[in-house]
Amino acid sequence: MTDSSGDWTGLQAPATGTTIVAVTFDGGVVLGADSRVSTGTYVSNRASDKIAQLSDQVYLLRSGSAADTQLVSDYVRYFAEQHAIGLSEPPSVKTIANLVKQMNYQNKQMLEGAMIIAGWDREGGGQVYGCPIGGTLLQEPWTTDGSGSTYIWGYLDSAFRHHMTQDEAEELVITSISLAMARDGSSGGVVRLITLSKDGARRRLVKGDEVQLYGEELQMQSSSMDLL
Repeated sequence: MTDSSGDWTGLQAPATGTTIVAVTFDGGVVLGADSRVSTGTYVSNRASDKIAQLSDQVYLLRSGSAADTQLVSDYVRYFAEQHAIGLSEPPSVKTIANLVKQMNYQNKQMLEGAMIIAGWDREGGGQVYGCPIGGTLLQEPWTTDGSGSTYIWGYLDSAFRHHMTQDEAEELVITSISLAMARDGSSGGVVRLITLSKDGARRRLVKGDEVQLYGEELQMQSSSMDLL
């Protein structure tokens, strides 16, 4: 169905919110995401996994339309596997990031997905690439995206330091996502982390009752305790 301007109506992907963060440290990179999937003001999934594996040492953080970003990750994973067979070795982080960019850019009129590619390889170590809606690709020491990112750009800009340790980078990602979850109604649930280094990939889960509370959440918790 089209409207009077010829644009499709009623077929748009539902608007979704999230918070995704990737941070480099000495020896690797940490990726993190919340787990809430929303359709407008309705929370459709409280425990989604927004971190997709593209190769052994490269992962994709997804925000925007879940269907669009899942499709991109499936295609890129296939192309990365074919590339690895041809090279007889895993493709670099940069190569896989460029595959995501090509998929995103060539279909920019249809896709609604902002993504972050992060991984580790022998040549470049830990690397982070931002690929927002439209298909731009930019390598950065850290980046964030999704609806919750608007609340934490300043914090990350102030708190990030080059040559952090792995523990420092993980705590920075957890704190950043927790701050976004406290302000953004479309971000919530648990915090999922993946740390990539020469030792491989390590997953970590921060449960909902373990997430640090901030601002009004602390006040609400205090008021609830007063009523008991």
